[in-house]
Amino acid sequence: MTASTQPGSERFPTLLSPLVVGPVTIRNRIVSTGHATRLADGQQAGPRLRAYHRARAAGGVGLIVTEASFITTEGSYSGAQLVNTDDSIIPSLTALAEEVHAEGATIFGQLLHLGLEQSHRLDGTRVAAPGPSAGDSERYHTSGRAMTVAEIAGVVEAFAAAAGRIRTAGLDGVEIGASHGYLLAQFLSPEINRRTDAYGGSFEGRLRFLVEVLTAVRDRIGADLALGIRISGDEHTTDGLDGDAVVEICAAVAALAYDGRPLLDYVNVPIGSSRQIAGAVHIVSPMSTDLAISVPIAERISAAISQPVLAVGRINHPALAEEVLASGAAGLVGMTRALIVDPEMPAKTARGEVAEVRQCIACNQACIDRFHRGHGISCIQHPETGRETGLGIRRPAEAPKRVLVVGGGPAGMKAACVAAERGHTVTLVERDTTLGGQVRLAERLPRRSELGGIVPNFERELVRAGVEVRLGETVDRDLVERCGPDVVIVATGATVRAPVGELADAHVVDAWQVLRGEAEVGRRVLVADARCDAIGIGIAEHLAGERHRVTLASTGHVAGETLPRYVRDLALGELHRLEVTQIPLVRLFGADDDTVYLQHMASGLPVIVTDIDTVVVCQGHTAVDGLVAELGGDTDGGLVIDGRRVEVHVIGDARAPRTVEEATLEALEVASAI
Repeated sequence: MTASTQPGSERFPTLLSPLVVGPVTIRNRIVSTGHATRLADGQQAGPRLRAYHRARAAGGVGLIVTEASFITTEGSYSGAQLVNTDDSIIPSLTALAEEVHAEGATIFGQLLHLGLEQSHRLDGTRVAAPGPSAGDSERYHTSGRAMTVAEIAGVVEAFAAAAGRIRTAGLDGVEIGASHGYLLAQFLSPEINRRTDAYGGSFEGRLRFLVEVLTAVRDRIGADLALGIRISGDEHTTDGLDGDAVVEICAAVAALAYDGRPLLDYVNVPIGSSRQIAGAVHIVSPMSTDLAISVPIAERISAAISQPVLAVGRINHPALAEEVLASGAAGLVGMTRALIVDPEMPAKTARGEVAEVRQCIACNQACIDRFHRGHGISCIQHPETGRETGLGIRRPAEAPKRVLVVGGGPAGMKAACVAAERGHTVTLVERDTTLGGQVRLAERLPRRSELGGIVPNFERELVRAGVEVRLGETVDRDLVERCGPDVVIVATGATVRAPVGELADAHVVDAWQVLRGEAEVGRRVLVADARCDAIGIGIAEHLAGERHRVTLASTGHVAGETLPRYVRDLALGELHRLEVTQIPLVRLFGADDDTVYLQHMASGLPVIVTDIDTVVVCQGHTAVDGLVAELGGDTDGGLVIDGRRVEVHVIGDARAPRTVEEATLEALEVASAI
């Protein structure tokens, strides 16, 4: 069945229509753009990375652009990244292309050199980063050096040679990375490129390196592979490219011809730059940023060139994607995180099952934050992502069982869905009258409202999987025995931890009371943040936004230390705007009627804050595990019903308070094993 005859084509006629990009026809306009995964093995496209991309190809995506493969060893900082410096990568790329093609998708390979934006080499030592001119990386705190003309020629050849390997491997196109303040973008910027030779000075001089790379690559790949560039539409930095400059660059490059046809076949337009924090947050924009962030500049570029333009940046739903395409602002849409959370999104859309699409909430927690922490990417809603070769395989249960899930937060909902999908008969019982658990509180924090999208996503999956959901019931041992399950999964979550310290004479409230509107908070507030997560930093922003005078005292080096860095950095910027006073590396010791006593965690010395009306404690959580004790413990315990030993599993915060990521992963692990 072709896209034009599938049910979804009436509602999404542009999104699901094919598009010709140079010599290549893509089956629809949905693109998984190049993004770092840390799923490569030995710097090649091994089984994990191939399975990751194959899942998206099988889910109906039109085009996959591989993560950047580095064209020199200078930028090689991890064994879990692609490095395209010799022919050893060809077999793994060939296998990747074959697996993606077998599912009907198109695949391009992205090539990149980081230039000045790199911190260390594979052995952990700092790199002598090359760039157009000597300069520092504000973000990585490294100093770089100016490239010689011979080095520039060497990099041009390295791009071309790497592109030749992509052609040999059987991919359909090549994308040249000139975005996010990396090497080619550095040469384009008059602030960074201070050269006075042929590769600097004038607009033509700054453009020369990019043109030479594109021409050399076209020489190597010929006319039957697509060739595109990725260039940030606005870098949002003090030394980078703005929209006007990028439109001019794109128009100039798009006008170049090669052997009687355009040199370039498409332009990929993200936003942001690695070079400065204000620009870096837009590399993977968090939920507090605008949807479809690159569309305005993509529209300007579309008006200036004849080639298709790829718009990206929080295009998280087929309806939004169709709107962007139908407006003519772009010819393709990057929906990378939408495909991380739901690899089947294109196929569901084509079948007319848009209501079943699991929507990305841009929390950044298990995707880009796992990458930043040195681990393979995944998703808090869909932990199967990145684990396609193991937990991503839904194996039918050998012996269907009666499963009772206690708790309707993310852990309980995920466990119930997976167990039911495997063929078990599942009942989920939740004490409250609504599902969601702590998510219902977390979504009330500033910049976190989209977190609540987890709940309807899981609710639809519960219905589809056939889970019986019972709300407003408290589960005890008697109820468990009446239900007669073979397996009990306890996902009862956590409650707020009681404050510590000598606080008898102080006005003390906790974060949950503030979020629920149950607490009177004085004008002068100290937020005692022991966890450095979204709660402390969010409560501070919330109260400052309501015109309280706020001091945020955190146990970390910086507030929000455990958060995904782009989420944290945006929040820190807002705290600065709201004039919140921050005190790092202190723990709460005590308080009286108007003074808070802190202790510096490194020196051990007291830090005293006076003139405080209210202390808001954000001291973490305590597991709600009373049912576990009542049932006799987990799987090693002694729960027996009618002479049958019943499995008991404890997951999520009921096991130990952590985050949604651990809760849903443990749910997947347990429900996959029973």
